[in-house]
Amino acid sequence: MDIDNHLELTQVGMKFPTPKGDFVALTDVNLRIKKGEFISLIGHSGCGKSTVLNVVAGLYKATDGGVILDNTEVNEPGPERAVVFQNHSLLPWLSVYKNVELAVKQTRQGRNKAEMRAWVEHNLELVHMTHAKDKLPSEISGGMKQRVGIARALAMEPKVLLMDEPFGALDALTRAHLQDSLMEIHAELGNTVIMITHDVDEAVLLSDRIVMMTNGPSATIGEILDVDLPRPRNRITLADDPAYNHCRHEVLSFLYEKQRKVENVADHQKKRESATEEKAKDASSAA
Repeated sequence: MDIDNHLELTQVGMKFPTPKGDFVALTDVNLRIKKGEFISLIGHSGCGKSTVLNVVAGLYKATDGGVILDNTEVNEPGPERAVVFQNHSLLPWLSVYKNVELAVKQTRQGRNKAEMRAWVEHNLELVHMTHAKDKLPSEISGGMKQRVGIARALAMEPKVLLMDEPFGALDALTRAHLQDSLMEIHAELGNTVIMITHDVDEAVLLSDRIVMMTNGPSATIGEILDVDLPRPRNRITLADDPAYNHCRHEVLSFLYEKQRKVENVADHQKKRESATEEKAKDASSAA
């Protein structure tokens, strides 16, 4: 397998029908992802990050272009692309163990009952949740629920792990612990990860590359930043690292200077159009 052509998005465009005509969410998104890469998607709200993720997941079919995973076109959801949402989506009537077991049963991979049990427990161990395997979701914290959601996704043995702001609803300390766990898991499994985040520090800490999206509509990839920091990474050590802070500056500059200017121009244009319309109305009334 050519690891350089593991996952490829080619000229991906996405339109959604509305009563006022098509809304163009994405246009001309091109991205090649190597096997084992950790990619973060970042950008302002409405920039199409989740749309990109859903196209890769097969939940949306691109209006233009397409996605290829290991030489196979992505047309529908599949177990080789597991999704972890911000909302853990655990079934409340099933225990932690049973929630993960459900995913394993869907992708049995020829395992017998004993092998399935061992696999479920292995994935719970990866996220440090073995001690709570018999608890219901209502009996564990938000951070623990998200750990179970990650275990469930990993249990499917996906080629690509897709994460839509998985830590966005958690407090800062819990978020930091889960980031560390995710780095450990990625180092051990070496699977490809695409994660949406609004957190610049999270993106720099976790990623091999940060994909920065332009503002929508017709959003696309604005810049891609290589995060050339050695692994394993320690957040305390990196706090004073010039390379780390350079990466932070580059992302912040894109988000709050380059894209802010685009927003300001768009706002200015709308104001001019609105003012022109008002003048036309006034002239019509006077006549």
